[in-house]
Amino acid sequence: MSQHDWLEKDFYKTLGVSDDVSEKDLTKAYRKLARKYHPDANPNDTSAEEKFKEVSEAYDVLSNTETREEYDQLRKYGATGGFSGNPFGGGGPAGAGGFSFDTGNLSDILGDLFGGGGGGGRRGRPGPGTGPRRGDDLEAELTLSFEEAVKGVTTSVHLTSDAACGTCHGSGSAPGSVPQLCPQCDGRGVLDDDQGFFSLSQPCPGCSGRGRVITEPCAACRGSGIERKPRQVKVRIPAGVKDGQRIRLKGRGAPGRNNGSAGDLYVIVRVGAHNLFARTGNNLTIDVPITFAEATLGAKVKVPTLDGPTVTLKIPPATPSGKTFRVKGKGVQSTKKTGDLLVTVVVDVPSRLTDEQRTAVEALAAATSTSPRDHLTGAA
Repeated sequence: MSQHDWLEKDFYKTLGVSDDVSEKDLTKAYRKLARKYHPDANPNDTSAEEKFKEVSEAYDVLSNTETREEYDQLRKYGATGGFSGNPFGGGGPAGAGGFSFDTGNLSDILGDLFGGGGGGGRRGRPGPGTGPRRGDDLEAELTLSFEEAVKGVTTSVHLTSDAACGTCHGSGSAPGSVPQLCPQCDGRGVLDDDQGFFSLSQPCPGCSGRGRVITEPCAACRGSGIERKPRQVKVRIPAGVKDGQRIRLKGRGAPGRNNGSAGDLYVIVRVGAHNLFARTGNNLTIDVPITFAEATLGAKVKVPTLDGPTVTLKIPPATPSGKTFRVKGKGVQSTKKTGDLLVTVVVDVPSRLTDEQRTAVEALAAATSTSPRDHLTGAA
């Protein structure tokens, strides 16, 4: 988003704070709204996702001292328009229809929008177009085992991206040398073009608006201060992370330009399957086979848990296949709550019978006088 678009948005209102809010209260307000509208907390809710983007955009501008100052200035002059008084500062109406403007204010506005030096007191200040620029946000995928996602883990993300040059540490100058003040603009990064009442500014061609020139470029990055290389980023995955969840690592994205802050790295978590357990929210699920006799007569069966020790589950007599039992507190433990273990019993039908088993089943069949299908034909 460009600075021109800032005039159309009230970032303070978006975050629900006053324009003199402290940095601490600003961060507190942002975190509260970010938790409320985060996509992970509002799956498939496009309005919440859009609100989350607006809140993040507002915080990105207001949390940076320089961009907040520029936003406040644009907001101040943009709100009044700067069009009051006559061209010579008299304050009265001028021209047909009473239209008039104040060139001092207008010069200030143009100085802000076009890079600096509009009027008195502003000539030494570089404009937003030549100031620090925040780095891009990056994304990386991280594959975890089922157990790692449930219990949490500290690991590393491997990615290839732009990073500060390891030789010049981002300065762009060869080791032993430093960037020099641009002689064409005296380090301002802009050149003024006086047009009568107006004074417009444009980026200095000698330094491309940076205010500094590199006389001895770094051989590794050719003076850019940035190189593309593989790197590892350490990340702590909290317990209970879900498949597809995005974790933000502030300041671990692409490096900024002109001493701007780095972007953020968003880690997208991919969770592998487990051979016994599945997951529904914070609950773990498992299917446990039981025999026909256990289902009919009742039994006590051992059930595995993800953390190792088994639990004993009491199966009451006449339990149908597909019945689910709940074991409290044996699910996924997260910062908010701990889930349960949901055990579904499935009656196992043997594919082969011994002679003794067959004789027993045939005896049971002979002793059974009713059929579970009787209710289907009883109404006929």
